[in-house]
Order: sequence, then structure tokens, then C-alpha cells
Amino acid sequence: MWYFAWLLGFPLAAAFAVLNAMWYELIDDQATNNKHG
Repeated sequence: MWYFAWLLGFPLAAAFAVLNAMWYELIDDQATNNKHG
């Protein structure tokens, strides 16, 4: 039943990676806006 762990875990990890990247882009944009603004 290991494939159930992969089936649930891999998309969860991929979604976490995407959200993490979006979060860091947002933080980076706010930081640059604060510096220049």
C-alpha cells in the first residue's frame, strides 16, 4: 500500500512547494517595494 502514500504525499509536497515559492515571491516584492517606496 506504499503507492497510497506516494499518491497522497507527492501532490501535497508539490502544492507545498508551489505555495512556498509564491509566498517568497510575495515577501520579496514587499521588501523591494519598501526599499524603493
